[in-house]
Amino acid sequence: MRETRTPGGLGRRAGLAVGALLSALAVLLGLGQPAQADPVAPAATGFRIEDGRLIEANGNDFVMRGVNHAHTWFRNETDALGHIKALGANTVRVVLSSGQRWERNDEADVSAVIDNCKRNRLICVLEVHDTTGYGEQSGAASLDQAADYWIDVQGALAGQEQYVILNIGNEPYGNSNTSGWTADTRAAIQKLRAAGFDHTIMVDAPNWGQDWSGTMRANARSVFDSDPDRNVIFSVHMYGVYDTAAEIRDYLNAFVSAGLPILVGEFGHNHSDGNPDEDTILATTQQLGLGYLGWSWSGNGGGVEYLDMVTGFDPAQLTSWGQRIFNGANGIAATSREAAVYGGSGGDDEEAPTAPGRPVASDVTDRSVRLSWPAATDNVGVTRYDVVRVAGSGETAVVSTGTNAATVTGLTAETAYTFAVYAADAAGNRSARSATVSVTTEAGGSTPVGCSVGYRVVGEWSGGFQGEITIGNTGTTAITDWTLAFSFADGQRISNMWGGTATQSGGAVSVSPASYTASIPAGGSVTLGFIASKGASNTAPAEFRLGGGVCALA
Repeated sequence: MRETRTPGGLGRRAGLAVGALLSALAVLLGLGQPAQADPVAPAATGFRIEDGRLIEANGNDFVMRGVNHAHTWFRNETDALGHIKALGANTVRVVLSSGQRWERNDEADVSAVIDNCKRNRLICVLEVHDTTGYGEQSGAASLDQAADYWIDVQGALAGQEQYVILNIGNEPYGNSNTSGWTADTRAAIQKLRAAGFDHTIMVDAPNWGQDWSGTMRANARSVFDSDPDRNVIFSVHMYGVYDTAAEIRDYLNAFVSAGLPILVGEFGHNHSDGNPDEDTILATTQQLGLGYLGWSWSGNGGGVEYLDMVTGFDPAQLTSWGQRIFNGANGIAATSREAAVYGGSGGDDEEAPTAPGRPVASDVTDRSVRLSWPAATDNVGVTRYDVVRVAGSGETAVVSTGTNAATVTGLTAETAYTFAVYAADAAGNRSARSATVSVTTEAGGSTPVGCSVGYRVVGEWSGGFQGEITIGNTGTTAITDWTLAFSFADGQRISNMWGGTATQSGGAVSVSPASYTASIPAGGSVTLGFIASKGASNTAPAEFRLGGGVCALA
């Protein structure tokens, strides 16, 4: 991500040279360019590239499904990888520093990170972040310096080829002099191979990773062929440059058509440089069988806090972006497959989970209901639950979640609904349907005792704003385990919230409290803050509902 934070052998190479010489001789003799197969690379000890695909040591395809974690700035957040795994990821891309711009991660720390990945059954993509924006960002490291770093910490990486993919450097050129990217990338790859690295090597695009100049796209074949191991995968970062479906599909299909390996190494649902089309990114990578790694788990600053997937590294506080990438359509929970090196099925799992237990309804309002259910079991592991609304012999998908509870919003007052749940595993096997639960929403329009809500816009900018909601309790008893419901009229969409967790469907928003705002004492109040996108208009919500009734506006 563009920096916005505050806080190997000689015989093989000789053979390639001889082949090139013979080809040149053929041309000189008027024989034309002979048809050639790709040079045969040595047998890989871990991951390898075959026919444009990333392959595990056992011969199975491996499609990365995961997120980025800013380890170098948050070295004490060692539980993060376990939480990322628990939500279904099979890969984590870990931010490291070579020491040019931030405190260096030494060999011992790199070894600890790899051990943490292995303990949590995650494939580890390790990247040097100091190269970000080289040529444009003051103090940024070169790819040659990044290669020197990897050689310096090689003791932590040797023998880890089945578990680690080496991302030489993050976004290694800004927008200046990007023509240097090709030669520098080739040189860094060859330097690592000469040093004895057998890992799959990942290379990022220039233009702060987004390759709007097409430099990586045009030169990817020469970079790939420069690797004596033919074991390179390309990474594009998709932010504001990729705001249309056509741009996303065109870029990714260009690599697939050329038989070159590609993944989306970073992307978000929003960004200061434009609004990426995350739905198309997720759908197209799934259609093409390509990997993706979202940015990022938590800890963003400098105005892009909305890219946090969880608030404050708390896995219980998924943001709307976190919900989207983990539990949404084509998201991690629905599409991730654990690496075979950890015992994952690699797609051979044909056993479906057991049916979940009967759901229980609670926190019923006129617009929403919370459902929870006994967990299903599976021979490998349940990765998601799909809640459906049942009507006669038909059913309609409502929401998917990685946990055995969900809040259903957007309901109609005084209306009977019937819900059921399916469980699914990483291989896509789906359980039988659970028993159903029926619930009738409450009547709307009543005023709960002692409830008031104040709403204000703290600040606005082109395409977004920061809002604040204060929930007051003027009654005589505490309000606990509340759910706040309201609707936006102008297409506003919350991307990050603190003090609560927002679930949004269209304009309808349902907010559940954080642990520290779950109880509102008599005479007291709690305050929620959020970042949201907006269009030309930004009308405030007309009403707020708590406990099934309309709150007074403060």
